[in-house]
Amino acid sequence: MGSKADHLHMLFFPFMSQGHMLPMVDMAKIFAARGARITLLTTPINATIIRPNIDDSVHLHIIAFPVAEFGLPDGCENESLIHSEDQHIKFLKAMSSLCDPFDSVLRDLSPDCVITDVFFPWTYHVAIARGICRLAFHGYSNFAVCARSAFKRRNLLTDNVESFVLPDLPHRIEMLKTQVPNHNNLPITRNEIIMKTIREGKEVESKNYGTLMNSFYELESEYADRYCKMKGRAWNVGPVYLCNKEVINKSTRGGEYSSSVDECLKWLEKRSVGSVVYICFGSGGFLSVEQLREIALGLEASMHSFVWVVRDKGNDWIPEGYEERIKDVGMVIKGWAPQLLILNHDAVGGFVTHCGWNSTLEGISAGLSMVTWPLYADQFYNEKFLVDILKVGIMVGSKVYTSNAKMRPIVEAAAVTEAVRMLMGDGIEAEERRSRAKELGKMAKRAMDKGGSSYEEIGNLMHELMERKKLV
Repeated sequence: MGSKADHLHMLFFPFMSQGHMLPMVDMAKIFAARGARITLLTTPINATIIRPNIDDSVHLHIIAFPVAEFGLPDGCENESLIHSEDQHIKFLKAMSSLCDPFDSVLRDLSPDCVITDVFFPWTYHVAIARGICRLAFHGYSNFAVCARSAFKRRNLLTDNVESFVLPDLPHRIEMLKTQVPNHNNLPITRNEIIMKTIREGKEVESKNYGTLMNSFYELESEYADRYCKMKGRAWNVGPVYLCNKEVINKSTRGGEYSSSVDECLKWLEKRSVGSVVYICFGSGGFLSVEQLREIALGLEASMHSFVWVVRDKGNDWIPEGYEERIKDVGMVIKGWAPQLLILNHDAVGGFVTHCGWNSTLEGISAGLSMVTWPLYADQFYNEKFLVDILKVGIMVGSKVYTSNAKMRPIVEAAAVTEAVRMLMGDGIEAEERRSRAKELGKMAKRAMDKGGSSYEEIGNLMHELMERKKLV
C-alpha cells in the first residue's frame, strides 16, 4: 500500500444504534488491518461501547451529542437507550444537528474519504464541500435493498389484495401487505423526519463515491449485480464480524453480560454436538409479556435443549414453576449474551432469529439453519432471503411489521414448538437445510480469507482510493 506517509486516512461515522454501529466498527478494523489510518467518529456514551472492541489501530474521535438542547435524558446517545416515541423524535432531530461538528472534524483532520451511515445523507454535502469523497454504509443486504426498491416502484399497498409479488426480481418473492412498512401509520412528526431522511438519501445515492455492503458476493451475486445497476458502485466486504476472533474469545462484544461467559460455556459443553437451539431477537427486539410466555411454553414443549436471550429483565412472563422444569434442558439469559461465541459453539445446531441483517449474517457464517421471526425494518425481506432463496430458514408465522410489541399479534406456543422441532429434526428436509447452511458458512469464511471475494474487494477499493489521493 506504499510508505507510511502515503497511508490512506479513512474516517468512519456510524449511526448511533447497535445494529449499525458494531458492523461499522468491524469494517473500520478490517481496513486498519490492511494498512489504512482509521478515525472512528462517535459520541461519549457510544465510545464506551466501542472501546472494548478496538485496539490502537483505530483512533476514536469524540464529539458531543446535544442531549440537553433537544430535551433528552443525560446520556441518551444511542437508539437502544430510547424509551418513548417523544424521545425517538428528539433523538432523530439531535442526530441531524451534528452537521456543524462533523464539518469541524473534517476541517481539522482532513481525511481522504469518509464512510458514513445511509441515515446521515447530509454528510455527503459536508464532505463534498471539503473536497472529500463520501462512501455510504448500508446495514442491509443487497437483496433487501433490491426488494425494497421493487416494492416502492409500484404502489402495491393500494391494490385490493392481501398479498403481492415483488416485481422484476430474479426470484418470485411474495409478501403480505402487513409485512411491509407503512410510514403513514407512524406519528406525524416522526414520519416527517424519516421520510425527509429517505428523500435526502435518494438525492445523494448516485452522487456518492459508492456504498460499502456487509455481505459477500457469492451469497447474493444476482442481487449484488442488480444493486450496482440500480444504485451505483458498491463493494461487498463482509461478513465483517469475522474479524473478531479475539473479541469472540474475550466475549466483550456489544455490552455487559448478566450471565457469565464461563457459566454459558460450561452449560454448552455438557450438550452433544448440534443439539442446542439458540433464541435471540436482537438489541431492539422487545416482545410483549404474553409473547414471551408463549415462547417459554413452546420451547419447553419442543423437548430440545435451548439457550434463550431475553431483553425483558422482569419476571412477569415466566410461567409458574417454569425455571424448575427447564433447569436441565434450557438456559435463559437476561440482558446481553455473547452471541458470536454461542452461535459458533459446536453444541449449537439452530438459531431462532428476528432476521436483523447482522444476526442473519452471523447465523449464515456459523453454518446454521434458522427459524425466522421478523419484527420490523428490513427483517421481513431477510426472512424471504433465508426461506425462499437460500432455503435455510423456517417461518414461525410472524406476519405484521411493527416495532410496537403490544400491537404485534401473538405467535402461539404450538407454532414455536413446531418450528423448533422442524429446525432441529432428523428428517430429509432438515438435513438438507443443515447441509446448505454449513456450505454457506464455509463460503462466508472463504470470502474473508486472503484471496477471497471480500478480501479482494477491500484491496481493490483501497488501491482505488490511494490512486485518487495522488490526483487530489
